[in-house]
Amino acid sequence: MATVTVSPIHFEDYSGIQFERLVFAYHVRAGWGDLIWHGQSGGDQGRDISGIEPFDDRPARKTIIQCANRDTLTLAKAKADMGKAARATGGMPGAFKFVSRGAVSDTSRTRIEQAASDLGVAYVTIWSGVEFEENLRLRAEYLLHRFVHGIEFPDVEAEIHSFVDDFPDLSDVEALQLMAAVFDRPAFYTPFHQESSLPAFQQAIEDTIGALNTGVWRTREGDDIRRIPSIHHLRDPHTRAALEKVVRQVDALRRIFVGGLRTGTIRPCGCGQPDCPTYMLEHHVAEELDDAREKILTTFRSVYAPFGASLR
Repeated sequence: MATVTVSPIHFEDYSGIQFERLVFAYHVRAGWGDLIWHGQSGGDQGRDISGIEPFDDRPARKTIIQCANRDTLTLAKAKADMGKAARATGGMPGAFKFVSRGAVSDTSRTRIEQAASDLGVAYVTIWSGVEFEENLRLRAEYLLHRFVHGIEFPDVEAEIHSFVDDFPDLSDVEALQLMAAVFDRPAFYTPFHQESSLPAFQQAIEDTIGALNTGVWRTREGDDIRRIPSIHHLRDPHTRAALEKVVRQVDALRRIFVGGLRTGTIRPCGCGQPDCPTYMLEHHVAEELDDAREKILTTFRSVYAPFGASLR
């Protein structure tokens, strides 16, 4: 069998605006909300991109993304950008994120995190060029292929959204890579216990079924998160049959949960708070739910071997 070598991407070969376009497109693909590309118009006040980072298990976070298309992300550059962003209109962000084309030392990371803390921002994410490429390959490799092969990304935000959600000539493997995102979330891999936090678990399961069948992935509030290929994009009959089985297994998981609520084997904790996410589960139903999720992940992995999510 021939060995296939994946060469690293030389981001230094591309302009700053091309790099920003790719960073913006990645975060569209990753499901961030309210994304604004400030760098398009100049005068970005330290904010190349701003958006809302979604989480399944905690509140979304307003984040400022700074694109560092340079060999080294220095503390001086990071402090200057964070200081400008902190003084900009719109209020203090919940987090800063730096995406650098070059390496970032542990010392620089620690100092940048401290500088953010001094401004009152507790969360900082810093990606080197290698980390950015890893995340692109994990969640949006087809965008990386387009970028490297010289396909021009649009200039306008709305057109980039359409560009990201277009799936021309995707192979089944590429489609499965994008579909895997619906399972890479706590609803599918956090083990159940007799006392579990289950914020909108049933809704997450129903949204997953809808996403696989239609390609439209929505938040629990009904807003579109992103577009993914649906089962109908898959060409290979065996692969399509496996995904249809996955949908049936996800529906079986939903029915176990709904049945537990009906019989009282799954019940609210009893605190009386209507929005309390804590539920009490009898031992046998917790095991049944874990077994059902393991079957889902195993079936998906049977047609997409790189899939790594599993019950923790």
